[in-house]
Amino acid sequence: MLSINNLSKGFRLYKSPSDRFLEIVLRTSRHKYHQALNDVSFELGRGEALGIIGANGAGKSTLLKVLLGVIVPDSGNIAVDGRITGLLELGTGFNHELSGIENLRINASFMGMSDQDIKRSSKEIVDFSEIGEFINEPLKIYSSGMIMRLAFSIAINANPDYFVVDEALAVGDAYFQQKCIRKILEFRNKGGSLLFVSHDLNAVKLLCDRVMVLEQGRVLEIGSPNEATKVYNRSLARKGSQSITFGKNTNSKEFGTLRAEIIKCTLTGEFSGNNKISSGEKVNIRCNVLCHELIDDLVLGFIIRDKFGQDIYGTNSFLMGVNFPKAINKPLQAVWNFVMNVGPGKYTLVTALHVGPDHTVECLHWKDATLEFEVAGINGPNFIGLCKLEPALEIISSTQKK
Repeated sequence: MLSINNLSKGFRLYKSPSDRFLEIVLRTSRHKYHQALNDVSFELGRGEALGIIGANGAGKSTLLKVLLGVIVPDSGNIAVDGRITGLLELGTGFNHELSGIENLRINASFMGMSDQDIKRSSKEIVDFSEIGEFINEPLKIYSSGMIMRLAFSIAINANPDYFVVDEALAVGDAYFQQKCIRKILEFRNKGGSLLFVSHDLNAVKLLCDRVMVLEQGRVLEIGSPNEATKVYNRSLARKGSQSITFGKNTNSKEFGTLRAEIIKCTLTGEFSGNNKISSGEKVNIRCNVLCHELIDDLVLGFIIRDKFGQDIYGTNSFLMGVNFPKAINKPLQAVWNFVMNVGPGKYTLVTALHVGPDHTVECLHWKDATLEFEVAGINGPNFIGLCKLEPALEIISSTQKK
């Protein structure tokens, strides 16, 4: 069990290095104090995965640095019954003048591996990182992606009980990111525990059992991935406006300033009834909107989510280059027409009305579960996966000219 109790950490911020010196000499305060973590408590059991999300400056990276022993907390305590390793900012703990293999040995030793373990695991680490012959070259000639590959390979192969991952996975190509995710899932299947920080909410939902939302150094929510991401979205929306209206409780599926509202939404198939359609069928989504005052840059969008809470597709009127006319207390209707090329299953439609490109400027009305619908059966050739791409297939004989 990893147990965190009442953890707090603050930093003195100086305008210039000289202010730090003058504060000592003149004995007068010349700094501002930033509380990065404020009374943070949570537990993580063996085999569990906890996601940590929050806006920039919420305290996510500070928390992980404390857990990994990079910085010391001001108060609180950490109790852990195993080894913690992790991956923080790119290149943390690396000496760029040394070779990859030298950095491997040093960092693996810092993570608690014995010399014998390092010798036994070095080939596996290098092979997984796919660094190749560059492993004997100094890190200063590595790309950021190569450094991330090496850092991840060392950390995940150090036989941790608890593995900590910061946003470093965002660096590198999609192929290696997927390889890392498979390795993390393999680690979890063997009973490992995961602390995962990311702005990629889909990755958090995929990898984590629970999610913690941090806001200004405090724990805002700890709950299921779906519920926690709802709280996070409300937190982002609140930053855009001080007059956000929520439901009767914090679990409300609707929120916004309500200067404009989504009155009604329907999803209808060309041949099917409402909310039950076939894959490959033409559908339309109709949303009725009512503005209670003149609003510039009004934008309406939707997201389709699967039963696991993964965002399958989303768009909005801004991205599509369509402008709303200005109107007060006069219903406006937006109609999206498209082919529902997703696989059979149950889905949820999320709708959002906001000012500007996204809901972080001002969220007018967010409806987390506007409606539920089911895709049952496939109209046309069968396929595998979440979406139908409709590729063209041509078989070319080796005797034919290409």
